[in-house]
Amino acid sequence: MHLVWWFLWVCLLIWIFATPYDIPGQRKRRDSPLDILKKRFAAGEITKDEYRERKNIPGK
Repeated sequence: MHLVWWFLWVCLLIWIFATPYDIPGQRKRRDSPLDILKKRFAAGEITKDEYRERKNIPGK
């Protein structure tokens, strides 16, 4: 009987630590405006000049 409990505990620990972090419905840190700007630049949606101009706009 102890063997069954050990097996269950090991399975539980593996499940906890091996589960991927992007589970739908899980709380996630929102992207900052700078992160969004970097992604848009990397995707080629904006030019280098637009990136620099928008990056230098001070926050309110």
